[in-house]
Amino acid sequence: MRNIPAATGCLAALLLSLALLACTSASQPTASPAPAEAALSRVAPEAVGLSSERLERLSAAMQGLVDDGRLAGITTLIARHGKVAHLRTFGAQDMEAGKPMAQDAIFRIYSMTKPVTSVALMLLYEEGRFQLSDPVENYIPEFKDLPVAVGEDDNGIVTEPADHPMTIRELMSHTAGLSYGIFSESPVDALYREAELMHPDSTLQDFIADIAKIPLRQQPGSMWHYSVAVDVQGYLVEVLSGQPFDEFLKERIFDPLGMDDTGFWVPQEKADRFAQVYVYGEDGALKLPEGEPLRNRDYLSPVNFLSGGGGLVSTTMDYARFCQMLLNGGELDGVRLLAPSTVALMHRNQMPRDVPEYSPGQGFGLNFAVVLDPVEADRISKGEYYWGGIAGTWFWIDPQESLIFVGMIQQFGDNRPDVRSLSRRLTYQAIVADG
Repeated sequence: MRNIPAATGCLAALLLSLALLACTSASQPTASPAPAEAALSRVAPEAVGLSSERLERLSAAMQGLVDDGRLAGITTLIARHGKVAHLRTFGAQDMEAGKPMAQDAIFRIYSMTKPVTSVALMLLYEEGRFQLSDPVENYIPEFKDLPVAVGEDDNGIVTEPADHPMTIRELMSHTAGLSYGIFSESPVDALYREAELMHPDSTLQDFIADIAKIPLRQQPGSMWHYSVAVDVQGYLVEVLSGQPFDEFLKERIFDPLGMDDTGFWVPQEKADRFAQVYVYGEDGALKLPEGEPLRNRDYLSPVNFLSGGGGLVSTTMDYARFCQMLLNGGELDGVRLLAPSTVALMHRNQMPRDVPEYSPGQGFGLNFAVVLDPVEADRISKGEYYWGGIAGTWFWIDPQESLIFVGMIQQFGDNRPDVRSLSRRLTYQAIVADG
C-alpha cells in the first residue's frame, strides 16, 4: 500500500471539511441582511459635521423673531448626509388659542407646491410622454395660436402673432409668456384679474378655457416672468396621465414617499394641527386676517381647483422627505421616483441663452431657482436650488454640502422679516466638518 504524504493528507482533510461545511450551510436558512437605516433619522449635529453650539445661534435668532412679535410661530429643519441634525419649533401654532407650534403642524405651502408639480411632470417625462422642447399646444389644443399683447389703443389690447409656440421647457422655467395678474401691472394682468383665474370653485379645465382667451403678456422665451405656468403644468399632468391631478400626486409621489400629511386640504381629524395664518396690522403687530388672504379658501374642505402652482398643505417633515428624495437623486428609503439624470436636469439652468438671469448669479431650472455664481447671488454653494411660498415657507437643497433646509411660517405682509436669508447664514456658519 502506497503511503500518502502527511501534507497531502492534511490538504485532503481540509477540503473535505470545507465541502461538509458548504453542504451544511446550504441546508440552513440564510439570515436576512439588517434593514438599512431609514432616511432622516435623528442624529447629534456633530455626527454630520455640524456644531451644536453654533446651531444654537439659529435657534436663538428664530426665538428672537417670535419674542419681538415679528413672527407667530416657526419650524426649522436641517438634514445633512440624509440625517436630521436640527428640528426645532418656536412660538405659537395659534396665538389666540395659546397653542405652541408643533413639529407636525400643517402649513399652507403655496408656491412650494411648484417643485412637487415639477416632479409629477418629470415622472411622465421619464415614461416618454413628452419632450421638453414640445409645443404645449400639442397636448393642450386650447393654446394653439395664442397671440401676444404689444400695446393698447382705443379698441383695447393690440396683439401680434407669437414668434413660436410656447414649449414645455418654457412653461417649466416661467419663460412661456404667461403672467399671474397679481405681481405686475399690464393690460394682460388686468384681464387675468377680471377673469378670476384659479377661483376655488373652478376646475383645471375651466382655468385652461379662461386663460386661452387672454393674450400672452410677452413673446414666449423672451423673459423670465413669474406666472400661472405651473397651474398649466398641473392640467398637463392630467392630460398626459389620464388621472385627476390630486390622485396622481397621491399615488405617484405622496404615498411612495410617506408624505402622509400633504394634500390639497386638511381632513377634519387633522384640523387641530393646521397652523393659523397671520397678517400685519398698520401698527406692525400680528393679527388675524379677514378670511384667508388668498381667494378666501379655508383649506378644511375639498376644493375644485387643484392648483399645481400653490394649492398644497404639508408638514415640515413631509416636505423634508420630498427634498431628501431630490438630494438623493430621485430615491428615498429604497423607493425610486426619478433617475439621477432627470433630477440633475431639473436643477440645471433652463433659461434661454439671450434671456437675462433670473436674478444676479442665479438661473432657473424646472420650477426651481438655481445658484450659478454664489458670489453674485450672495449664497454659499454653487448648485443650490430652492423656492418658497407666499406665506413665508422656504426651503433649499445644497448638493455640494449634502444638506437640506426646510422652514415653515404662516405670515403675509411687507413687515415680514427676512427669515430666509437669516436662516441661511446661521445654518452655514454651523458647518464645521465634512461629517
